[in-house]
Amino acid sequence: MTIRTILVDDEPLAIQGLQLRLAPHEDVDIIETCLNGREAIRAIKTHKPDLVFLDIQMPGFDGFSVIQGLMEVEPPLFVFVTAYQDHAIRAFEAQAMDYLLKPVDEQRLADTLDRVRQRLAERRGVEEAGRLKEVLQEVAPDAADNFVDGDDAPASNRFEKMINIKDRGQIFRVDVDTIERIDAAGDYMCIYTGDNTLILRETMKDLEKRLDPRRFQRVHRSTIVNLDLVRQVKPHTNGECFLVLDSGAQVKVSRSYREVVARFVH
Repeated sequence: MTIRTILVDDEPLAIQGLQLRLAPHEDVDIIETCLNGREAIRAIKTHKPDLVFLDIQMPGFDGFSVIQGLMEVEPPLFVFVTAYQDHAIRAFEAQAMDYLLKPVDEQRLADTLDRVRQRLAERRGVEEAGRLKEVLQEVAPDAADNFVDGDDAPASNRFEKMINIKDRGQIFRVDVDTIERIDAAGDYMCIYTGDNTLILRETMKDLEKRLDPRRFQRVHRSTIVNLDLVRQVKPHTNGECFLVLDSGAQVKVSRSYREVVARFVH
């Protein structure tokens, strides 16, 4: 698997330094270098790379402006590279894979590339599954139906495994496996992980798209529960019930979401 990569920095020496550090990684193919944000946007739209190493502070279009200029296309993975630590929170809010400080540490770069490889493998797994379904639908529709309805492991890769949450001026990387429940309060989500509670600014609708529905289900208009962490179902009045979670917390399931409880009754 080749990682088609573009480097963006207004300092030629910085690009050369990154090229030298990337050279030992044989799967990284540097297809273009850019000295400013406008060049970067054109190059990304033209070449459709897998990965972009992007400086933040550049004359004219800075790194964040580059990302905004790509809103209408499928974005590559971004790694910010900068001499300043002040932009870390904005970088993670922009869903950057990582944030590297100059001069780039070789071990930190290697760790970042490992995460990039994993994310790209997940993406390509989903794409391969999609292409296989298209072929099956043409030559064997019955097999295609079984493929869609079966235990399609690659499909789960399109859902988040880690979520970046900015809370109290810090960035927390939360493993979705540890999320017990999520409560909505307007455009804010309270994320409960059993031993911690974090606040995420995002709508319930958008957050649902990022979580695997086979595990995370809405049980109330304003509550999502991790079904893997349900330990008991307690009937209540009027067709409602409570789910008892690993932490001991009890969450009411409204009548509108009774089908969720049916999963636990065999």
